[in-house]
Amino acid sequence: MSTVVTELPGATWRTVHRVVMPVDVDADDMPLYVDHSAAVVTGAETAGRAGESLDDLPASAATGAEPSFAVHQEGRSENVRGRRGLVVDAGSRVSFGTYFNAFPASYWRRWTTATAVRLSVELAAPGTVTVYKSNARGLRQRVASRTVTGGEPFTLDMSLAAFGDGGWLWFDLAAGAEETRLVSAHWQVDGEEHAPSSTLSIAITTFNRPDYCLALLRSLAAAGEVRAVLDEVLVMDQGTQLVEEEKGFAEVAADLGAQLRIVRQGNLGGSGGFSRGMREVLREGRSDYVLLLDDDIVVEPEGVLRALQFAQACRRPTIVGGHMFDMFDRSVLHSLGERVDKYRFFWGSVTGVKERHDLAARNLRSTPWMHKRVDVDYNGWWMCLIPTEVVREVGLSLPVFIKWDDAEYGLRAAEAGYSTVSLPGAAVWHVSWIDKDDGTDWQAYFHERNRLVAALLHSPYGHGGAIFRESVFTDVKHLISMQYSTEALRLMALHDVLEGPEHLLRALPTRTAEVRAARKEYPDAGTSTDVDAFPTPRLRKPPRKGKEPTAPHRAVLVPWTVRQVARHLSAPAPEALERPERQVAAMDSSWWRLAHYDSAVVSTADGTGASWYRRDPRRFRDLLRRSADAHQQLWRRWDELARAYREALPEVTSPQGWDTVFDAHTTSVTRYGEER
Repeated sequence: MSTVVTELPGATWRTVHRVVMPVDVDADDMPLYVDHSAAVVTGAETAGRAGESLDDLPASAATGAEPSFAVHQEGRSENVRGRRGLVVDAGSRVSFGTYFNAFPASYWRRWTTATAVRLSVELAAPGTVTVYKSNARGLRQRVASRTVTGGEPFTLDMSLAAFGDGGWLWFDLAAGAEETRLVSAHWQVDGEEHAPSSTLSIAITTFNRPDYCLALLRSLAAAGEVRAVLDEVLVMDQGTQLVEEEKGFAEVAADLGAQLRIVRQGNLGGSGGFSRGMREVLREGRSDYVLLLDDDIVVEPEGVLRALQFAQACRRPTIVGGHMFDMFDRSVLHSLGERVDKYRFFWGSVTGVKERHDLAARNLRSTPWMHKRVDVDYNGWWMCLIPTEVVREVGLSLPVFIKWDDAEYGLRAAEAGYSTVSLPGAAVWHVSWIDKDDGTDWQAYFHERNRLVAALLHSPYGHGGAIFRESVFTDVKHLISMQYSTEALRLMALHDVLEGPEHLLRALPTRTAEVRAARKEYPDAGTSTDVDAFPTPRLRKPPRKGKEPTAPHRAVLVPWTVRQVARHLSAPAPEALERPERQVAAMDSSWWRLAHYDSAVVSTADGTGASWYRRDPRRFRDLLRRSADAHQQLWRRWDELARAYREALPEVTSPQGWDTVFDAHTTSVTRYGEER
């Protein structure tokens, strides 16, 4: 079937995806907008047999050599002309087959009513426009090419029929003997004569990040096209360092005027902040969508419009999420899509998706796995557009403070018949968590409790599949790693789960402080930033045969673990309690390595401090016994607890249920400007 459409009788077109340049021109951002590399992987059009992708083939089979990334022209910031324009130097060629400017055709094909797309390109000087498409295997095909004179619009209509499993559309722009300049380009889809005119409200949850939050508000205030469809920006300020007291806030508030409201409330976590935003949007009754945004992000404003326009075109109400890039490594994509492994009941990237992919090192055109459409279970709440119709039916967030609120909501919505789409071209840059280890600090409580609660609510497997076995083994791993504070918090989580769903709303405002206080009772939770705070490490005896510990093979894991448990029940060497045996970097502090020591100084994940872990047989025995007892109860009562949590879910996520918490913990609500 030909991609080019020669005639669409009676079709009307609306713009859904404009080609844009960075808001703040930055060399690290440019690869996401304009690709200056010479070409795609050499031989991509012919490599591979049916059923194979280039990622399945060795480099020699796919190309005869390593992929080529020779640079044709450096992406110079001075070539950018505002948000829509770009100069292409004489004799040069650039591609808009990039994350932000290629058109994600397969997503529009799968989820929306659109059947065709129109590309329109305007140049200020002669140049050649070449249009390409890809398939789900990442193989490129040329669609059309035309030399365009300055002022002559280039327009091409294309069918979306061939994009069932994947594929993108994009164009390259080449200059001849003289430079050419892109004035503007955009993608339109066919649709109804009267396009929907929906509006949205934005809900931002912030906690002691007034500088980040103010910068986000400033960027939204400057985005005129976003404000044209914006009812209100709601900021749920749950901290003690208030955004309203940040220098420059008054000017931003005056700019946004009646489109800004600040809600000050106690720290109810991300789930409490975003639920408050959803609740206020429902109460106002104006907006068709609520867009959830983290405070520590930089948003691409065009992505907000794309998410809204995509949601408007979907066949039925659909949650539309944006992707996350690393704020401090700006071309690195966290993940193209996430799912929940229902057997393990653990989150992770969709099969075939590579995490932390650097689009500056390997662009969209030369990354075959990015061309298959990625269907997800949920989208992170760093950027997530939710139809208010969905909120009315499935409720607000699960009251879990942090962790699993976004994943559980996606699963709950899916069970009610509402899909989630992570839409390419809609994204934010988010403060990275690669230098955090929230699995061992106070957040360990929420990781354990919320994962178990989500599994009780949504797991289709008896006793939650593998989650019970993994929970037991994780307890043992923390214990033989001398992380007694972490294990104590996990036991608090287990006991709360066993208490039943009634604790969720009741404990939400206080549990975090209680968890933090409980953790401080354990020496391994203490940290010092002073490198001389600990005695100089001294190993009592050298490693066996001079070899450092290695991870036990799966075949011997059980007997190995039994031996380690027995060793940790015995008394440690007295000298190891006076002087650490090793200093261990955070990246090397795996459970199977720490298990061999009687004491060790372990760096924090962010490198700012260290903690002294010391083996304590008394604590080990007590925590191990309590873990065994709690897991025995969990196994015996799983079906009973699952019924209780599922029956209580409508109440604990209802606006009325949440109102009892909001009413008790609201400090103030401030509306700026005049009411419209």
